[in-house]
Amino acid sequence: MKKYIIIIVLSVFIFNQKIARVERPSSEQFLINQIHQIIASKKAVKIDSFFSERNKRNLFNGTVLFAEKGQLIYKNSFGYADFKDKIPLRDNTAFQLASVTKPLTACAVLMLAEGGKLNLEDDIRDYLPEFPYDGITIRLLLTHRSGLPDYMYFADRIWKSRRIILTNQDMIDLMTLYKPYRYYRPDRRYNYSNTNYALLAALIEKVSGISFADFMKLNIFEPLGMRNTFVYTGEDSQLDVIDNIATGFDHPRRKAENSYLNGIVGDKGIYSTVEDLFRWDQALQNGKLLSLFSLEEAFSPAHKDLRDYDNYGFGWRINLNNGDKIIFHSGWWKGFKTYFIRKVNQEKTIIILTNTANHHFLSIRRLCELL
Repeated sequence: MKKYIIIIVLSVFIFNQKIARVERPSSEQFLINQIHQIIASKKAVKIDSFFSERNKRNLFNGTVLFAEKGQLIYKNSFGYADFKDKIPLRDNTAFQLASVTKPLTACAVLMLAEGGKLNLEDDIRDYLPEFPYDGITIRLLLTHRSGLPDYMYFADRIWKSRRIILTNQDMIDLMTLYKPYRYYRPDRRYNYSNTNYALLAALIEKVSGISFADFMKLNIFEPLGMRNTFVYTGEDSQLDVIDNIATGFDHPRRKAENSYLNGIVGDKGIYSTVEDLFRWDQALQNGKLLSLFSLEEAFSPAHKDLRDYDNYGFGWRINLNNGDKIIFHSGWWKGFKTYFIRKVNQEKTIIILTNTANHHFLSIRRLCELL
């Protein structure tokens, strides 16, 4: 039925084009708006069907938001924030973003660069003089070309106790003391490492003089009205006093345990909602946080040794997609699986936050097909 409605509306629109001289422009615009509404409605039905069907098969538990050209097209929640207590998910339920934190950290670094507080070509040791590795610039950290080892691996070997939360400064101290062998010399090749963004969070603290959590709150979260977004620093008590928060569950329905690595932030650690992330997405597109130049650089492939469909910029994975650029990031950590995908030229955004780490039911390619 919707197919025929679209055909009829398109026919009327074409006819009106032919007699535009006697019709008011407002009538033409009205028909265009009607077409957009019909197409948007069809898209919302498609997305709802996709996630509803997977929820019925116990393959999806989370929240979804889809927007186009700044307009909210679809938003819904499926399942539970906590399976044990049967607390239902809501649109304002906060999830651990895992690596979807990285684009937010990169945004904060670029804000400091635009404010003249740092330069992307600066050596990290200009700000953290005790750091034992040479030749590593801020740009190399942003683009994962530092060659540094991932703290998630070396900390397991040398941290004194998994009952003691590891912080960003602790990570730097471990690297200074033990000098874990780095994977590559700086700028030799792309190598995704969580250490890069943990160091960027430490850099933000050094330059701003306040904690990473406070900087993000004062400069991004509060100005944009992201009221359900915060930085989690590893203490269970921090989550106990917050309403509308999802609990991470390992498959099948087993609550994920806390980790001593949760004290490190910048690479992960931000909790947010689909609504708040959409506010941030629109602020980026509208130039409220960064200039067009910085945004374009962040969204541009930084690696000649990577393919056009699998590249990386500043905190964003990039697929040039034959001229229809897609920027995205996904994340996984302790029961949470998250996705943020934007078709740049078409101004389409889809945000998916889940608290059941099922690795098989979603792929970036399949999600892009929904847009």
